[in-house]
Amino acid sequence: MDSEQDVLPGTEEDGTLELDTLEAHLWEAADILRGSIDAADYKNYIFGILFLKRINDRFDEETEEVVEEEGIDEEIVRNDRGLHEEFWVPERARWDHITAQDTDIGAALNKALEAVEDENDEIADRVLTTVDFNDKERLSDATLDELVTHFDKHRYRNADLDDPDIFGRAYEYLIRQFADDAGKKGGEFYTPREVVQLLVDCVDPEPGDRVYDPACGSGGMLIYSAQHVEQEGGDREDISLYGQEKNLNTWAIGEMNMLLHELPDAQLAKGDTITEPKFVTEHDELEQFDRVVANPPWNQKKWSKDWVQDNEPYNRFPYGLPPSNRGDWTWIQLMIASLNETGKAGIVMDNGVLFRSRSEKKIRKPVLEDDLIEAVIALPENLFYNTSSPGCLLIFNKDKPEEREDKVLFIYAEDEELRESGTQIFEELSNQNQLTDEGVEYLAETYLRGREEDHHSRLVDIEEIEENDWNLNVPRYVDTTEPEEPIDVSAKLEELDRLKREREETDAELEEYMEELEYR
Repeated sequence: MDSEQDVLPGTEEDGTLELDTLEAHLWEAADILRGSIDAADYKNYIFGILFLKRINDRFDEETEEVVEEEGIDEEIVRNDRGLHEEFWVPERARWDHITAQDTDIGAALNKALEAVEDENDEIADRVLTTVDFNDKERLSDATLDELVTHFDKHRYRNADLDDPDIFGRAYEYLIRQFADDAGKKGGEFYTPREVVQLLVDCVDPEPGDRVYDPACGSGGMLIYSAQHVEQEGGDREDISLYGQEKNLNTWAIGEMNMLLHELPDAQLAKGDTITEPKFVTEHDELEQFDRVVANPPWNQKKWSKDWVQDNEPYNRFPYGLPPSNRGDWTWIQLMIASLNETGKAGIVMDNGVLFRSRSEKKIRKPVLEDDLIEAVIALPENLFYNTSSPGCLLIFNKDKPEEREDKVLFIYAEDEELRESGTQIFEELSNQNQLTDEGVEYLAETYLRGREEDHHSRLVDIEEIEENDWNLNVPRYVDTTEPEEPIDVSAKLEELDRLKREREETDAELEEYMEELEYR
């Protein structure tokens, strides 16, 4: 391979990359893999090599900085681990070694990623080695040569990037594009940005909070929680992030996502949160958090009900167990159990949790009686990649403000009247719907202020919910029907008179024709 690292169109004159250029360049990498592997697997390969290139470029940049500041010979700096504060890149993982390979490129990539893991505690435990580049039936040397050459076109040093988070933003773009490309499988690792933003804005994490996502996927909700604190004037380092993810490849993407967003202290654990909760204290008690945010699997089949019945060690399910083929209320309860005494949770769920009867109603009823549910937000349909179901946001609060005690705020996100008044909650795209920035702000403000508005939101007493047999379906409490247009009676009477005159004229003409034809 020949090293290129040219300045491409879309690159600023000073060498820094624009976001659009970087996004397009990264997405073009997927085109190289089309036909070789499934679309759902693109992310696993591209993110690994992307991360390898990024840390190599940062290693080179740090080397030059030390040489300039300390006056030490470059070769000494490149081989002295003690002179590097960030990632240490061993020789077999260095980019010039990778680009020098003409054969067995997959094996070289595997060894490089393994070496980086071995030498850096931040990315140990199989963050980078969840995929096999040395699968020649799927990835030929020619394909990998093209992929490496493509990534060699740009440098990813800090000085080359437009702002400190541009790489993380481009990374998020890629995750979203992969979700589009992978179709329904995309929903397994990506929740639409706008839904995440709405949920995080509602739970409103603050500096000093500990935030937990028990089904963290690629880590988007945790990242947005840190960014929310920063946008509100705080420091992202003043928030502690914790997550757990069962899927190994998705967990690895989450780890890289945290590092690329400069959140190295985030703790993401591997494993099934239901059967292997990783965040427990030294006294073997369940850890509790200030905020819990999640989009867990909807209607999960085979959620380990038998195991929970026989082995549950932390009393996470005091309200009962849902059916073995629907784990929604299992996830909800373990999140409630993970909240501290003043904690708040935001959970994306299938609408069925609001109204299904039998064992699920038996759980829903005492949760409501314990006054844990603060709000239900009914989302527009077709927002998600893995289902056309509308879904909802459930906000739980163990420390409700006095004016909301024994009440639930119901919010309907598809109000036509809002659209007519100039507030567009969502827009209809070619393949699916998408919340607008304006819609996210409006819905979050409705929740945070407790705003009541005809056809949109209403604060409902628990007694009324009891009268409705503990059903939380939003249209039971918010009139979601479109108001009928007022009828102008005078105009309608005038129209009837006009029609009557027209009929009389037509009858007269018909009579004349009949006479001419001697039918009379």
